[in-house]
Amino acid sequence: MSDQKKVILSPFLIIAVNILVAIITGKFIGKWAFIPIILIEWVLFAYFIRKFGKSNSIHNWLRPTKGKYGWKIAALLMGILTLPLFIFNHKLLAPWQIWLPWVILALVNPFLEEFYWRGLLLDYTASWSKWRSVLFTATIFSASHAVFGINSEINRGIETLVANFIMGVIWAIVYQKTGSLRWTIAGHFFVDFFSVSAPAFLDLFEKQSF
Repeated sequence: MSDQKKVILSPFLIIAVNILVAIITGKFIGKWAFIPIILIEWVLFAYFIRKFGKSNSIHNWLRPTKGKYGWKIAALLMGILTLPLFIFNHKLLAPWQIWLPWVILALVNPFLEEFYWRGLLLDYTASWSKWRSVLFTATIFSASHAVFGINSEINRGIETLVANFIMGVIWAIVYQKTGSLRWTIAGHFFVDFFSVSAPAFLDLFEKQSF
């Protein structure tokens, strides 16, 4: 099997592993299953990036951007739109058990996800038409986040899938237009930071009165 086929099939393996981890760990630690899900997913991202990325891939993904500023602003806008979630729910971050995974996720996740979902997958589907490549990566990116709905009610529903699909489309186009992941990583950071991820995974939003 060619490297391209292996990379293209890798998201399906990651999703399958995520589902298995969510079901098994969910029986023992409930909503806290988001932690092993993310940690194992990060290991898989790192493996495929190291295995199939070129020796200079990360350097290229982080190179200075080209193109118009409109695309860079669009990448950031995806994250800024989640600011109201932070404004209304930041008090839920008080316990260290909540803010620690939130901070770690916000700092680490944007790099690994963007290197994998945008960098690796878009590079390996560059021979496809641009829209086919964008729609493939955005669809599979959205589907991968559905796993969090197995143990978290807030993360279930079509709204979550649509939101992640839109982000996937915008960030894929930004990468194609700018030739860099700098702005998509920044936008992804804002999403993970402002969406107050840990309380969301634990369904704590429901207990907060605005």
